[in-house]
Amino acid sequence: MSAMIKPLALTLLLGGASMAAANGTPDNVSSRLQVQVPKELFKSDGYDHREALFGNPPYGGSIAQNVYYTDTNLCDSTRIDKSTGYPSRSTDPKTNRQEEWPSPFILMANRGTCSFVQKARNAQHAGAAGLLIADNICLCSDLECMASLSTNDDTNCQSTEPIMADDGSGGDVTIPTFLMFKQDADKIIGKVKDTDSIVQVEMSWSLPHPDSKVQYELWTVPSEDVSKDFQKDWKDVAVKMGDKLYFTPRQYVYDGVKTRCRNDGRNMCFNLCTNEGRYCATDPDNDLEHGISGADVVKESLRRICIWNVHGESDGLGTTYWDYIAEFVTRCDSDDFFANEDCVKDAFKHAKIDKKRIDACMVDSGGLDTGVNNLLEKEIDAASRKGVVVLPTMFVNSAPLRGALTTTTVFNAVCAGFAEGSEPSICSKCYGCSDMGQCVKKGVCKSYNGQGNGGGGGNGNGGGVSKKFFGMTLLMVCCVFGAAGYWHWRKTREEMRDQVRGILAEYMPLEGGDEGGLNMGQSPMDFARKGQSASLIS
Repeated sequence: MSAMIKPLALTLLLGGASMAAANGTPDNVSSRLQVQVPKELFKSDGYDHREALFGNPPYGGSIAQNVYYTDTNLCDSTRIDKSTGYPSRSTDPKTNRQEEWPSPFILMANRGTCSFVQKARNAQHAGAAGLLIADNICLCSDLECMASLSTNDDTNCQSTEPIMADDGSGGDVTIPTFLMFKQDADKIIGKVKDTDSIVQVEMSWSLPHPDSKVQYELWTVPSEDVSKDFQKDWKDVAVKMGDKLYFTPRQYVYDGVKTRCRNDGRNMCFNLCTNEGRYCATDPDNDLEHGISGADVVKESLRRICIWNVHGESDGLGTTYWDYIAEFVTRCDSDDFFANEDCVKDAFKHAKIDKKRIDACMVDSGGLDTGVNNLLEKEIDAASRKGVVVLPTMFVNSAPLRGALTTTTVFNAVCAGFAEGSEPSICSKCYGCSDMGQCVKKGVCKSYNGQGNGGGGGNGNGGGVSKKFFGMTLLMVCCVFGAAGYWHWRKTREEMRDQVRGILAEYMPLEGGDEGGLNMGQSPMDFARKGQSASLIS
């Protein structure tokens, strides 16, 4: 049985991915690529490109710098020579070589040899602010590009667009990366390499601003690990934003009919699917006979859909939903407890969820045994219309969010999605903050990471400390110096008094005296002790 299930599982995974790819990557990209210099390369609509699914784009901001093209493949960090490449620079008299790429700059390199993540990481280590990857193969559907090829050129065209996905190691990559199609990339390379000219490119990011409310949705499955930290930590931010946000959680479910897991009314993928093979998920632990099954993932997906419908759909905030996610991840996210009903009951109890209402929702939608489930059908249809390819995927105002799915990245993107002047106050306080979590909780940012107010209405200093913290520190310093000055003045005054008393005690006549001197029967020390209260002049 195991030998039969494994190829079916592979068919399910590849079949689902090919269907998503056939629908095409969503073209409502949130970025824009434009050549500012020279003028002849400027395009009013910008250059067609594709964004990497890793890195941290500065939503609401832009990067406009000179482009330097390197003819190395950027695959070996030890062989990257910053004194090479195009356009040429002046010679450094100390090394007798070209000057290194002057920072800040955007680096451009050819596609191939290693992964997109590896190229971006090495470009980042070389000091690049952004990376442009030049595609070296034409799309078969790009007639202009195909026509430009030599008749003797045996290069094969590619039938589908390349997807710059994260290979699993891109968490340390922060710079943005764009892929340029061959026809456009060749123009820029020719300009900097053949004519030795300066080319300035602008990479910019913006999100649609439909109104004063931002709508965002997260496509995921209960078994994936990438978004778990975000889902555990996002509740505090959502509560601070209040009714300014409307969230929709989405569960990605494979269509068993299209992937042929359902054939002649039978489930051909066994424990990967429910409802006689209609709704399926991949096996998260790659053990089809033990641990978590695909059917377990589908069941948990349906449960989360119902929890949102009962506790979150009305206001778009869903604090109870976020509580359940945090409880489930903490208590049940393991092979032994993922499908354990007692563990789920415990998570319900701590999240204060009425289990009967959720169970009723799951049954009323069609259940998981036979027939059609209305809620799961809606998820399949929505995924098809969105063209979801990679999980997890976040959409903000219908635009796909690129880069690492972290609380900070989503927060900055959401704040950039508000119409100008309509963003909540927490965006003004915490946009670009290096410790965004603490800023949301306390309402004060102690330091910024350099993004400043890139579009979310940040504090505007782009770095350093907040005004309130600086003012309090300055006040404390003034108080300390004031107290020290007062103490020094008192001490000096007492020392002067002691000196005067000593002089009077030594030189004052010991006998008799005029009316202005010592009174009869009064010792010189008594006179001295009066200090400034006694006059030395009659």
